[in-house]
Amino acid sequence: ARSSHLQLAAFALGTVGWILCTISMGIVEWRVWHVDNTTIISSGIAWVGIWKVCFISYLHVSPGYKEQFCHKFSGYDSSIPHEIYAAQGLLLIAMFMGLLGVTATIFALRNVYMGVTRKTLITHFFLAGGCFYILAGLCVLIPVSWNFYSVTHNQSIAFPPSYYMPSSPAAQEAGAAIPIGIVAVILLLLSGTFSLSYRFPATANTITK
Repeated sequence: ARSSHLQLAAFALGTVGWILCTISMGIVEWRVWHVDNTTIISSGIAWVGIWKVCFISYLHVSPGYKEQFCHKFSGYDSSIPHEIYAAQGLLLIAMFMGLLGVTATIFALRNVYMGVTRKTLITHFFLAGGCFYILAGLCVLIPVSWNFYSVTHNQSIAFPPSYYMPSSPAAQEAGAAIPIGIVAVILLLLSGTFSLSYRFPATANTITK
């Protein structure tokens, strides 16, 4: 067990990274759009996520109350940029890969702390867990980087009329999902590196299978 401190840290970091990956996938604040026309978008701010777009509107609402209007993206909306659809698929893959990494690491640590001395069994599960963590981190890195690039270049989106969104913002900035995704990438890649660094103690009485 003394040889697996880094792998215990890998489990902790990988678990937090997987949770942050799930959070970034679920929240809508990927891009924050600032718009000049506040007729419909009353607050002048709209949030563009990877699953839907949302904004606050005071239309058709009693005075003093506000309503959040959201429109989910459809697979038939050809105007939605590729980085949004890519983020949907890659983050789902990352969530699955991260879960496999956590599971493999738990199984390997269980064998280590229970005194199981099957070298191949333990090392293979740490190796699998490390690969799953790194794949998950890369699957998060691609959409986060791609969407951040779109934000920094103030790229527009030709939304259909039913979205009540302008085709381009006056300005836009990265929402909370992007820094959360960046932290998830760092933690997942670190946990993968720690898992892959495991070396079975040479002095142990091993049973190799």
